[in-house]
Amino acid sequence: MIEALSYDFMQHAVAAALLASIACGIMGTLVVVNRLVFLAGGVAHAAYGGVGLAFYFGLPVLPCTLGFSVATSLVMADISRRNKERADAAIGVLWAAGMAAGIILLDLTPGYNVDLMSYLFGSIMAVPVEDLWLMAGLDVVILSAVAFFYHPLLVTSFDEEYAEARGVPARLLHLMLIALAAVTVVMLIRVAGLILVIALLTLPTFAAARTTRSLGGMMLAATLWSMLFCISGLWLSYTFNLTSGAAIIAAGVCYVTIISLAGYLRGKNI
Repeated sequence: MIEALSYDFMQHAVAAALLASIACGIMGTLVVVNRLVFLAGGVAHAAYGGVGLAFYFGLPVLPCTLGFSVATSLVMADISRRNKERADAAIGVLWAAGMAAGIILLDLTPGYNVDLMSYLFGSIMAVPVEDLWLMAGLDVVILSAVAFFYHPLLVTSFDEEYAEARGVPARLLHLMLIALAAVTVVMLIRVAGLILVIALLTLPTFAAARTTRSLGGMMLAATLWSMLFCISGLWLSYTFNLTSGAAIIAAGVCYVTIISLAGYLRGKNI
């Protein structure tokens, strides 16, 4: 792995993994705590519509997918708050519609030759410098927003009714949270792809929940776990010539399994 770092593509891959892990640790924790995993999954799959739009109209892929995903996420968030009984069905429809639109637009794109698998399962080895700068900027946005609204988010995450009674703008915070989750999903497309992005959002948080109980502590721990998963997966991908996104998730599953087994054995001994 050390000699691999002499290559530019591997340096970019490591940088992308570390940058994505920051957003993954912070937003993954908030998504899990607020029980928004299904909604985030809907955004992840609907984001493929943004990929299709980008290639059909010849636009930059990451910014176009980002705008499409944020818009779709806000629609999903609004529906889920207005009609909670039918929210799952509505999210499922938007999920399917986004993916179908993306595939159709890619089929209609003249001279289309993009690798479909790279967007479904990740292509971290091919991240350009421009995307790294954009990922760094998105990290700054996420860190700034969460730091500024940390206490309102903390209260809203665990007791929304109490937060509203105290005058906290719970609805606006909910929309902001969903929009930031969409931003994170787009960042993680490069790392794990649309199919595996939810695993990368939830696995580090699951591991972090075993070692800390505070929201801030979970965010930090999840970020560190995500970095470990990504670096380990990159090593597996480079060493055994595996798909990078799948290797990262496989590494994460192995670590989480070991943590869970160790916790079970520890509890059994007690």
